[in-house]
Amino acid sequence: MKKTKVYEYAQCSTCKKALKFLEARKVAFDKIPIVDQPPTPAELVRMLELVGGELKRLFNTSGQLYRELGMSEKFKSLSQAEAISLLAKHGKLIKRPFVLTSNGGAVGFNEAEWKRLF
Repeated sequence: MKKTKVYEYAQCSTCKKALKFLEARKVAFDKIPIVDQPPTPAELVRMLELVGGELKRLFNTSGQLYRELGMSEKFKSLSQAEAISLLAKHGKLIKRPFVLTSNGGAVGFNEAEWKRLF
């Protein structure tokens, strides 16, 4: 079984809480810095499928870069391909933590959801 991939941002308190959750459950994972090494387009498409095709769920809508780029307005006319390309280039636009396992995944940290996943 492949290790769980956790794309995270070191200064993110939600990411820290999620990593502690995984450590407490003794889940083997690879910690990947989301800003330096964003998820690949294929990983983003997989996550999009896991969240029921809701593209906005992949975005860090409360993030500074989201606001600076005026994404709330741009989002309305963005195609799925354009959004995936943008996310693959800018890790700070992605909701975090971004977690992929061999049998699923999650964006953000929702303890109930993570208990089902792990």
